[in-house]
Amino acid sequence: MRRSSTLLLSLAVVGGLTGTLPATASAQGRQDIPQSHPLWANAQAKVADTAPAAKLSFRVYLNQRDNAGAEALAQAVSDPDSKTYRQYLSPDQVRDRFAASDATVNAVKAWLTGSGFSIGEVPSNRAYVEATGTADQTEKAFAVDLGKYRVKGQTLRAADKNLSVPANLAGDVLGVVGVDQATNLFKPDHATGSGTPSDVAPGPGFRNAPPCSAYYGEKIDTTDPAYNGKQLPYAPCGYTPAQLRSAYGIDKVGADGKGTTIAIVDAFASPTIYADASTYAKKNDPQHPLKQSQFKQHVFPANPVLEPPDQCDAAGWYGEETLDVEAAHGLAPGADILYVGGESCEDNALDVALNYVIAGHKADIVSNSYGDTGEDIPADEVKVFNQISLQAVLEGIGVYFSSGDNGDEVARLGTPSPDFSASAPWITAVGGTSIAIGKDGKKIFETGWETSKSVLTNGVYGPANYTSGSGGGTSRLFEQPFYQKGVVPDALAKKNQTGNKKGRVVPDISAVGDPNTGFLVGQTQTFPEGAHYDQYRIGGTSLASPVFAGIMAVADSFDHFHHGFINPVIYKLTSRTPAITDVKHVDAAVARVDYANSVDASDGLLRSVRTLDYQGLTIHTTPGYDDVTGLGVPNGLLFLLLV
Repeated sequence: MRRSSTLLLSLAVVGGLTGTLPATASAQGRQDIPQSHPLWANAQAKVADTAPAAKLSFRVYLNQRDNAGAEALAQAVSDPDSKTYRQYLSPDQVRDRFAASDATVNAVKAWLTGSGFSIGEVPSNRAYVEATGTADQTEKAFAVDLGKYRVKGQTLRAADKNLSVPANLAGDVLGVVGVDQATNLFKPDHATGSGTPSDVAPGPGFRNAPPCSAYYGEKIDTTDPAYNGKQLPYAPCGYTPAQLRSAYGIDKVGADGKGTTIAIVDAFASPTIYADASTYAKKNDPQHPLKQSQFKQHVFPANPVLEPPDQCDAAGWYGEETLDVEAAHGLAPGADILYVGGESCEDNALDVALNYVIAGHKADIVSNSYGDTGEDIPADEVKVFNQISLQAVLEGIGVYFSSGDNGDEVARLGTPSPDFSASAPWITAVGGTSIAIGKDGKKIFETGWETSKSVLTNGVYGPANYTSGSGGGTSRLFEQPFYQKGVVPDALAKKNQTGNKKGRVVPDISAVGDPNTGFLVGQTQTFPEGAHYDQYRIGGTSLASPVFAGIMAVADSFDHFHHGFINPVIYKLTSRTPAITDVKHVDAAVARVDYANSVDASDGLLRSVRTLDYQGLTIHTTPGYDDVTGLGVPNGLLFLLLV
């Protein structure tokens, strides 16, 4: 259920993201960390106290020095009109100029040690101090009581009020992540269009039923009744890498991403990922194998004090990793891929995985296919994420996030909202499209992805009900960033705002996402006959993000430099060049056949029609910038030449 707390949070965070939020003085020389208490942790939702001896780990994130200076420099190095454009800093330069000092780190460590905690990792950029201890120690250290609360179908730990720290440390503490479990609400952004397959190790099988088409329009449904007077094409069986490279005009440019590293951040790690991805390339893109030398993994080991992995639906992340790796390699077969797996789905883990990449400049591009439902996020997490993504901009690392798979979130929240982290200002939010690719590999059309489903029952089509679509909308958390000014229409920027305020609008740019015109993936799963590799069609903006990341890797190798944070560039391109193709509404639909049991026809078939750009939402695909597809989609060679 959507709460009005989001607006209250936004009042504290918007603008406050350019500096330390003011601390509130409390008794005995302590100061509160503002908005460090999730508002869903209220008396009505509480189900139990946290056992005093329960173990937990958390991270105390530290304020960087001169945050305003860091933001000004980040804008300068990413703005093509700046004299210091692309004059990026090294990780050491960022640390020496902006990171917390050794004295600050030591002071925080001394306080935590004195409170009985054991101290863990301090990363090279001095972003945080990690600590492990008991619930009782945590309650005393932060002057709170910990309890268990029911929220969105889960039981999660949280404090009963704002955390507080000793007054002498308040100016150094950016936030604390991990005391509460608010970010267990993060989920991967992938969709099959008929329910996400459950991917445990190896998970229950999923297959797409025939008939389906090798390319858009290959097979027409002539056996079912016409839909709105038309016999519809069957949905594609799943586009291959070569089809997507051709449709986006990067197949004959003489560059394939070589010299660029794409990092993929997800939770956990599939035990069959390299075997699956290399088998997939051999079967579907034999000219471009995934070499062992191209693929590396860094997986954070499971922390025994965290909640059990199934609290995070660990199984569901394996299919996400498979999609991300195969799509990124498919679009940029020459690029190196680094998979970084967090120890859980909590941002206490995902932020650490992302920070690992940024702190050591382990990659030039980072694709992230996960997000929260809306923006009802603890302020601590918002501040922490903003600081990590800001360092990426300073180093010239492009960070891409899926915009979400639930449109404007009205169906789930009751109020329109984009999703966090896609709504953050220093990352590129990638929306989803529906794409029709013809027999010759050329694009027939591309429209916004917002799907409705009409089920065929006894020869009659039922009502069209919304199922999934590209996430988008206007942020309540973040004010309009500099790069959107003068480009995003005021009618969009002022949504969800008061007075003349303008907010950040999502997404920035788009690529294929609709699972009904989606991507073919291969993964080891368990079928009635046993566990083995098989293939199925999948989509979601977690397809769009690695696809676009792959296109940017090709741009890196084509242009012989790393592009870094591209938002300032692409917003200028729309008014100056045809490098980005505007996406407009197209009336189109496909016929779908699905197995009732997900694997074979033994329990019958389900027949339906899926519209490709459903109009019954508060976000719409329109000429120019829109909150479904952003600026549009990259226009092949022109995009590579001009970005």
